Amino acid sequence: MADFKRGSQSMMFGEIFRVALSAIRANKMRSFLTMLGIIIGIAAVIAMVALGEGAQRSVQARLSALGTNVLTVRPGQEMFGGVDRGDKKLTAKDAAAIRDGGGAVAAVSPEMSRRQQVNYVGKNANLNIVGGWPRYFELQNMKLEVGRTFNDAEERGRQRIAVIGAHVGEKVGLGDSKSLIDRNISIRGIPFLVVGVLKEKGDQGFNNPDEQIYIPLGTAQFRVFGTDRVSSILVQSTNETMLNNTMADIAVAMRRSHRIRPGEADDFNIRNQATLLSTFQETTRTFTFLLAGIAFVSLVVGGIGIMNIMLVSVTERTKEIGIRKALGARRRDILMQFLIEALVLCIAGGLIGAALGIGSALTLQKLARWNTAVAPYAVVVAIAFSGAVGIFFGMWPAQRAAKLDPITALRYE
Repeated sequence: MADFKRGSQSMMFGEIFRVALSAIRANKMRSFLTMLGIIIGIAAVIAMVALGEGAQRSVQARLSALGTNVLTVRPGQEMFGGVDRGDKKLTAKDAAAIRDGGGAVAAVSPEMSRRQQVNYVGKNANLNIVGGWPRYFELQNMKLEVGRTFNDAEERGRQRIAVIGAHVGEKVGLGDSKSLIDRNISIRGIPFLVVGVLKEKGDQGFNNPDEQIYIPLGTAQFRVFGTDRVSSILVQSTNETMLNNTMADIAVAMRRSHRIRPGEADDFNIRNQATLLSTFQETTRTFTFLLAGIAFVSLVVGGIGIMNIMLVSVTERTKEIGIRKALGARRRDILMQFLIEALVLCIAGGLIGAALGIGSALTLQKLARWNTAVAPYAVVVAIAFSGAVGIFFGMWPAQRAAKLDPITALRYE
């Protein structure tokens, strides 16, 4: 008897489900327009979260590549009468002072970079040129694919030699960067001999390291850029546990180099990569939640649209509801039918929106070169939320249909 009852309930649910689907199919265009708000909302949620996640991973990869035991010294702001006059001066002499100061400092390299016109056999490209000391490659965790890097003697002698990224060959129309080994390329009209090609690192945001050209710092300063200023100084600590000691050693060396008196403020900043990464992650997470929140609002608006259409549907099918009740349909059967209709509309809209959102993220990554990363949790949460929207906004119309008096419903015209 119990098995028969369960079988009857199963058949009843299957019939209710089929009736609900047939009602949706009967008004295909209206059903699609009803789902449109959910589709747009889900697509927006997934695309926005993918953009935020991609940006966070990009910067994390960029900073992690430096290592958590690498510090960055940057010039402070020069103020005069409350007016910002620009950055203070930072030079290679400051880097030498940090290097010679000893203590917990393991390696040092100043860095400067600018975009310049690069030419090879009539092919031109505007690429980022980076000047640094030989230890720069070690600090940036860069590996050689072929050839060699420049040495200290070549840096001091301001030699015109270059180490190129893995994709520089493509930028100058040659294809394979390794084919440029022992050939001359022109940077701002000055010939440079290519002595090495770096292994591919991948686009990590900012300037792509695979599309950069690396030259000795002295050559960059006095042959290419025409300035002795550097943009930053990279400093590697002996290990992660000595970061505070390294920061103290850097501060002492810099204050001595800049002749800063006791009690005067520093005219430089020391940035810890781990702290910078944590700060950026928090900022990106905040913006991701903000964007996702805005997108979720559109989901709620879509849910209200579904509720309105379901209420119209209840009104249109009042007589049908009366006939079903007269034939023995229970209140919960009517409730279940309309609730299933709302749920199916939202879940279907969620699935279509998920596909659209993933497609949009991949399109932005391919065409606009934006860093995107589709988070599986965002897809699951978005679809689950769309189902919750269907239940929440479908409950009132379903209850209204279920509570209709069969006699009044049969008389409805």
